[in-house]
Amino acid sequence: MSTTLKTAALVGAVATAIAAHGTAASAMEKEKCYGVSLAGQNDCAAGPGTTCAGTSTVDYQGNAWTLVDAGTCAEIDLPGDRMGSLEPLDRDLPQT
Repeated sequence: MSTTLKTAALVGAVATAIAAHGTAASAMEKEKCYGVSLAGQNDCAAGPGTTCAGTSTVDYQGNAWTLVDAGTCAEIDLPGDRMGSLEPLDRDLPQT
């Protein structure tokens, strides 16, 4: 077997391993976590007066969510006594 063929086989094996690892990571389940995104960095549902992604106007807006890995929402380190929630929150809402 030539050196070029061996190199190509090795590169192919490494690429396959990396692709398989990336697929497993992206297949991890996600869940909506409310109250954890910074202003303008939510994934969707930022309450009345907004449309969708990137429309939250307050940091940690309680009715705006971000997708996080399943089971991690309550573990996200937030300032103050804030915690993420799987349900919309009534805290840190913009003034209407």
